[in-house]
Amino acid sequence: MGVIVWKGELVLLGERIEEHTENCWQFPGGHLESGESVIECAMREVREETGLRLSEATQACYTNELFHAGERQYITLYVSGRWQGGEPEPLEPGKCARWQWFHYRDLPQPLFQPIRHLLQQEPDLRSACS
Repeated sequence: MGVIVWKGELVLLGERIEEHTENCWQFPGGHLESGESVIECAMREVREETGLRLSEATQACYTNELFHAGERQYITLYVSGRWQGGEPEPLEPGKCARWQWFHYRDLPQPLFQPIRHLLQQEPDLRSACS
């Protein structure tokens, strides 16, 4: 799951630094826990990774990715939510060096593979998630 956190026209991205993966920018997110809804997972992951709380979270779109490293296939569900206040902190420093706000039409490079694919499907992030 990837969570697109909106603060006006800005979105939150983290600098991914995990071993065995590409160094790139990603949305907060993670895996569903047993019995958890998609929205509950999005709220929990954003809180655990950044310390932020969301409002108005809704299911948005998805991508279907084949990762050559590890030969795995992932369906990434995207949730779109509104920032409620506060400043993001890297609460999992072994996975993410920092969080930063970017205008949704001027995203940093390189982006995590599922985000690149999402933007290939729909170049306007606002349209992709509405």
